[in-house]
Amino acid sequence: QVQLVESGGGLVQAGGSLRLSCAASGLTSSSYTMGWFRQAPGKERELVAAISWTDGTTYYVDSVKGRFTISRDNAKNTVYLQMNSLKPEDTAVYYCAGRTGWGNYRTPLMYRYWGQGTQVTVSS
Repeated sequence: QVQLVESGGGLVQAGGSLRLSCAASGLTSSSYTMGWFRQAPGKERELVAAISWTDGTTYYVDSVKGRFTISRDNAKNTVYLQMNSLKPEDTAVYYCAGRTGWGNYRTPLMYRYWGQGTQVTVSS
């Protein structure tokens, strides 16, 4: 019943911006965490940003701090990732993910629900 639908990926030049969105359906509790992961070929999947629906606590991986912003729309059960000043190294498939709770929020295995992924390509 839980479904995550991502949108907003695409091709952008270095220095440009993209806004990803993820609409979650089927969740009946607000005590969950939504996160954005990314995975490039040959690399481990890493958490880019996460937000707690309980209190809005956020996390960002060091490489995107100051450039990316995660936000939420409670009424729409939607999480956004605003990506500014994009770099070629940001190129990856970005996945929306959800889980209950906040503990160990950086660990992909803790997230039960996943979107299909959306490709973000940043050209030089």
